[in-house]
Amino acid sequence: MAGCATARKPSVLLPAEKPLVQARVQHKVRKGETLWRIAKAYNVSVDDIIRVNNIPNAASIEENQLLVIPGSSVVRDVALPQVPVGNNDDYAWPVKGKVIAYFEDRKGASGSSGIDIRATEGEIVNAARGGRVVFADYMTGYGYTVILDHSDGFFTVYGHTAKALVSLGDYVTRGTKLAQLGNQTDLAFLHFEVRRGETPTNPLHYLP
Repeated sequence: MAGCATARKPSVLLPAEKPLVQARVQHKVRKGETLWRIAKAYNVSVDDIIRVNNIPNAASIEENQLLVIPGSSVVRDVALPQVPVGNNDDYAWPVKGKVIAYFEDRKGASGSSGIDIRATEGEIVNAARGGRVVFADYMTGYGYTVILDHSDGFFTVYGHTAKALVSLGDYVTRGTKLAQLGNQTDLAFLHFEVRRGETPTNPLHYLP
């Protein structure tokens, strides 16, 4: 019976599988592009682009800057807005003025949750993006404040105003008049935040 035994075939060693390499491309920033718009075009998060490129909190991107885009193998065009107002996904500056305090700048025992934009007393504050008014009242530490819910997990906060021009529950489009600036300690400024849920993020990563 031994002669009838089936001979065993030698085992074949298969080559080890190569680890998958995450595809990445470099995107060259054009005038008018923001991290928010670039992230939308590539269907990735702003946080992923910030992390991969080691972008500092106080920095905004610049024209001709090269950004590594995680998880993408094709360079894509980034659509730029054609109109200054409207209910869309883009952000716009709520007031025009000089940034006098940046995200995470030290304010007392903690860092700033947004940016402060110096403007003129009585100037109108506009909605940076379309959304629904979920707060329009006095808030401790913020003064009279308007908060918009943008229905995608993002909120914008407009603090240190003197008078709200909208009411709770109102739906607004980008550019809608939200509030009027007052004078805070002889300095008129808007405190502006972009929040993802309850987490503050750097507004300069979203503004054009």
